Amino acid sequence: MRQAIPALLIGLAGASAVMLGAFGAHALRDVLDARGAELWHTAVSYHFWHAIALVLAVFAGPGRPRRVSLAAFALGIVVFCGTLYALALGAPRWVGAITPVGGIAFIVGWLALGWALVPWMRSAPR
Repeated sequence: MRQAIPALLIGLAGASAVMLGAFGAHALRDVLDARGAELWHTAVSYHFWHAIALVLAVFAGPGRPRRVSLAAFALGIVVFCGTLYALALGAPRWVGAITPVGGIAFIVGWLALGWALVPWMRSAPR
């Protein structure tokens, strides 16, 4: 079951990115102003890229850096993208103060992913 959790996380992240992208493009087309549409687009873009990053993290090998990268990317999707989605839909401006926490989570995720890949890079053929 523990091995299935990252796979389920990847599936959820990718599927929700597609659904939210489609929702923004169709259902919200006449609802969002220009700033809201820009925020929505940014959220969907980061959401998709970090769903792919989750896939990379799974193949980075076992260990703590891999787990940290998975958790950080997932947290970043929820916090960074989630607050941008909320702001696009009219959430109070103070919600934007939370957004950088998600950005920091993305940075931590990428650093942990790099750390997780070090052993793999050492053993890669040259």
